Amino acid sequence: MKRAAKVAPLLLVLILAMVSITGCSQESGEPTIAKMGLGHITGIAKSKDRTEGQDGNVVPPTAQVDTVIAVVAFDKDGKVVKATIDNAQTQVKFDKDLQVVSDLAEKGKTKVELGDEYGMKKNSKIGKEWFEQINEFENWMIGKTVDEIKSLKVKERDPGHPAVPDVPELTSLVTITVQDYIAAVEEAYKNAVEVPEGAIKIGLGTEISIAKSRGYSMNDGKETLPQAQVDTTIAAGVFDKDGKVLHAIIDVAQTQVAYDKDGKVASDKTAQARSKKELGDEYDMVRASKIKKEWHEQIAELEKWMVGKTVAEIKALKVKERDPGHPAVPDVPELTSLVTVTVQDYLAAVDEAYKKSK
Repeated sequence: MKRAAKVAPLLLVLILAMVSITGCSQESGEPTIAKMGLGHITGIAKSKDRTEGQDGNVVPPTAQVDTVIAVVAFDKDGKVVKATIDNAQTQVKFDKDLQVVSDLAEKGKTKVELGDEYGMKKNSKIGKEWFEQINEFENWMIGKTVDEIKSLKVKERDPGHPAVPDVPELTSLVTITVQDYIAAVEEAYKNAVEVPEGAIKIGLGTEISIAKSRGYSMNDGKETLPQAQVDTTIAAGVFDKDGKVLHAIIDVAQTQVAYDKDGKVASDKTAQARSKKELGDEYDMVRASKIKKEWHEQIAELEKWMVGKTVAEIKALKVKERDPGHPAVPDVPELTSLVTVTVQDYLAAVDEAYKKSK
């Protein structure tokens, strides 16, 4: 009996230790990731017309596509565990004759990717670059619900900054306007899906191209008007401790800015552009699809195929050229009847999401 009495306290100590270890299974004692979502908002409001001054000097047009992106992980109570926010601010420049002068082959960079090159620090009253400020804003969100984030008190700093944080914990850290970032986080929450146990990191990757933009032309009496096109491929991923994908979300914001023959923006500058997933069946790829599947259906199959694989395994996917416009179509039995879109940018974006995961 005495021996049993001595063993009981020892067992209690062991049980309490195991409970303590189990409760801190997430890295650094962080809450468990239960859901992950992607939100993005795309606009062309900052695109500019071709203008001519009274002195005859011509200012050529510039198309600008802004895509704000948020990848957010939430706990079971809807509180933010991790957040990654970025902004793909992509320009396509034309000359006075409405010919594209931007390098069509150059890959676009987001504000985070530009880092110090973005050049905001020199005009910042707090001496912080954009990526530094957005990191502070992400940190402020942790532990808060979306409703708490939306209720952030803001003020107008100037007409170009209508919603700057106006709370003591942020005024010396964040002087950028934040309404679109909050809206993207809210959309991420609305779109959030449950993820399997073991999720420890989330990541965001992008691939940006302006290659399909065109200038004005007149051939054999046929007029082709200038048009900028920015293709922003977005990948959100949630990963386990072994780097395996637990869930992936892929989308493409394929945004066009049309111009008339005088170089004035013909597209609705107030409209929010929709991504391929948001367009759904309206994207209307199914008519030309040999497997009769729309883009959003095919990308869902690719996302499912990625689950349980490492990024190295995903990048090793065997592909083939279907035609010059589709140089990297999956060439493995489990995907050939499900995915006929070219996937190189999607794989690259997922790779980047893992490299940048936190």
